[in-house]
Amino acid sequence: MTHRLSLRVYYEDTDLSGIVYYANYLKFIERGRTEWVRDLDIDQVLLKAEEGVVFAVRRLEADYLAPARFDDELTVETTPESVSGARINLRQDVLRAGELLFSAQVTLVALSETGHPVRLPAKIRLKLH
Repeated sequence: MTHRLSLRVYYEDTDLSGIVYYANYLKFIERGRTEWVRDLDIDQVLLKAEEGVVFAVRRLEADYLAPARFDDELTVETTPESVSGARINLRQDVLRAGELLFSAQVTLVALSETGHPVRLPAKIRLKLH
Protein backbone atom coordinates (compact mmCIF):
# COMPACT_ATOMS: atom_id res chain seq x y z
CA MET A 1 0.00 0.00 0.00
CA THR A 2 2.81 2.41 -0.90
CA HIS A 3 1.69 5.80 -2.17
CA ARG A 4 3.86 7.64 -4.70
CA LEU A 5 3.98 11.36 -5.40
CA SER A 6 6.11 12.82 -8.18
CA LEU A 7 7.57 16.29 -7.81
CA ARG A 8 10.28 18.42 -9.36
CA VAL A 9 13.00 20.34 -7.53
CA TYR A 10 12.62 24.06 -8.15
CA TYR A 11 15.27 26.71 -7.72
CA GLU A 12 13.52 27.87 -4.54
CA ASP A 13 14.13 24.40 -3.01
CA THR A 14 17.92 24.67 -3.31
CA ASP A 15 20.73 26.42 -1.50
CA LEU A 16 23.58 28.39 -3.08
CA SER A 17 25.32 25.21 -4.21
CA GLY A 18 22.24 24.09 -6.19
CA ILE A 19 21.37 21.15 -3.93
CA VAL A 20 18.11 20.75 -2.03
CA TYR A 21 18.23 22.53 1.32
CA TYR A 22 17.88 19.86 4.02
CA ALA A 23 14.66 21.23 5.57
CA ASN A 24 12.88 21.07 2.22
CA TYR A 25 12.85 17.27 2.36
CA LEU A 26 10.44 17.68 5.28
CA LYS A 27 8.18 19.74 3.01
CA PHE A 28 8.41 17.09 0.30
CA ILE A 29 7.37 14.30 2.66
CA GLU A 30 4.58 16.48 4.10
CA ARG A 31 3.17 16.77 0.58
CA GLY A 32 3.50 13.01 0.23
CA ARG A 33 1.54 12.42 3.45
CA THR A 34 -1.14 14.92 2.46
CA GLU A 35 -1.67 13.27 -0.93
CA TRP A 36 -1.61 9.79 0.65
CA VAL A 37 -4.40 10.80 3.05
CA ARG A 38 -6.33 12.44 0.20
CA ASP A 39 -6.01 9.28 -1.93
CA LEU A 40 -7.45 7.30 1.00
CA ASP A 41 -10.52 9.54 0.62
CA ILE A 42 -9.95 11.16 4.01
CA ASP A 43 -10.97 14.81 3.99
CA GLN A 44 -8.86 16.45 6.69
CA VAL A 45 -11.01 19.59 6.72
CA LEU A 46 -14.16 17.53 7.36
CA LEU A 47 -12.32 15.34 9.87
CA LYS A 48 -11.52 18.43 11.90
CA ALA A 49 -14.97 19.99 11.48
CA GLU A 50 -17.02 16.85 12.17
CA GLU A 51 -14.81 14.83 14.54
CA GLY A 52 -12.55 17.52 16.00
CA VAL A 53 -9.52 15.42 15.00
CA VAL A 54 -6.30 16.61 13.38
CA PHE A 55 -3.04 14.81 12.57
CA ALA A 56 0.32 15.98 13.89
CA VAL A 57 3.87 14.70 13.57
CA ARG A 58 4.92 13.29 16.95
CA ARG A 59 8.31 11.93 15.96
CA LEU A 60 10.53 11.96 12.91
CA GLU A 61 13.87 10.25 12.34
CA ALA A 62 15.56 11.20 9.07
CA ASP A 63 18.54 9.97 7.06
CA TYR A 64 20.02 12.15 4.33
CA LEU A 65 21.77 9.76 1.96
CA ALA A 66 22.50 11.68 -1.27
CA PRO A 67 21.71 15.18 -2.53
CA ALA A 68 18.91 16.12 -4.89
CA ARG A 69 19.60 19.01 -7.25
CA PHE A 70 17.77 21.73 -9.12
CA ASP A 71 15.40 20.33 -11.77
CA ASP A 72 15.59 16.72 -10.53
CA GLU A 73 12.37 14.74 -10.76
CA LEU A 74 11.76 13.05 -7.41
CA THR A 75 9.34 10.47 -6.10
CA VAL A 76 8.08 10.58 -2.54
CA GLU A 77 7.00 7.13 -1.34
CA THR A 78 4.77 6.89 1.72
CA THR A 79 4.31 3.44 3.24
CA PRO A 80 2.21 2.84 6.36
CA GLU A 81 3.94 0.42 8.71
CA SER A 82 1.59 0.23 11.69
CA VAL A 83 -1.57 1.78 13.07
CA SER A 84 -2.66 1.82 16.71
CA GLY A 85 -5.46 3.60 18.54
CA ALA A 86 -4.06 7.11 18.11
CA ARG A 87 -0.84 6.59 16.10
CA ILE A 88 0.20 5.97 12.54
CA ASN A 89 3.79 4.92 11.82
CA LEU A 90 5.06 5.57 8.31
CA ARG A 91 8.19 5.16 6.29
CA GLN A 92 8.75 7.93 3.77
CA ASP A 93 11.43 7.80 1.12
CA VAL A 94 12.53 10.34 -1.49
CA LEU A 95 14.01 8.81 -4.63
CA ARG A 96 15.49 10.02 -7.91
CA ALA A 97 15.21 7.47 -10.72
CA GLY A 98 15.14 4.68 -8.14
CA GLU A 99 18.10 5.99 -6.10
CA LEU A 100 17.24 6.51 -2.42
CA LEU A 101 18.19 10.06 -1.41
CA PHE A 102 16.32 10.54 1.86
CA SER A 103 14.48 8.23 4.24
CA ALA A 104 12.36 9.00 7.30
CA GLN A 105 10.44 7.12 9.94
CA VAL A 106 7.45 9.28 10.88
CA THR A 107 4.98 8.88 13.72
CA LEU A 108 1.69 10.72 13.35
CA VAL A 109 -0.77 11.15 16.19
CA ALA A 110 -4.43 12.07 16.24
CA LEU A 111 -5.11 15.13 18.36
CA SER A 112 -8.18 17.00 19.52
CA GLU A 113 -8.44 20.67 18.66
CA THR A 114 -7.07 21.39 22.15
CA GLY A 115 -3.94 19.37 21.38
CA HIS A 116 -4.73 16.28 23.45
CA PRO A 117 -4.27 12.76 22.01
CA VAL A 118 -7.47 11.07 20.84
CA ARG A 119 -8.30 7.74 19.25
CA LEU A 120 -8.44 7.63 15.49
CA PRO A 121 -12.07 7.43 14.38
CA ALA A 122 -13.01 3.84 13.47
CA LYS A 123 -13.73 4.75 9.83
CA ILE A 124 -10.19 6.13 9.52
CA ARG A 125 -8.58 3.05 11.13
CA LEU A 126 -10.46 0.83 8.66
CA LYS A 127 -9.01 2.76 5.71
CA LEU A 128 -5.50 2.37 7.10
CA HIS A 129 -5.60 -1.41 7.55
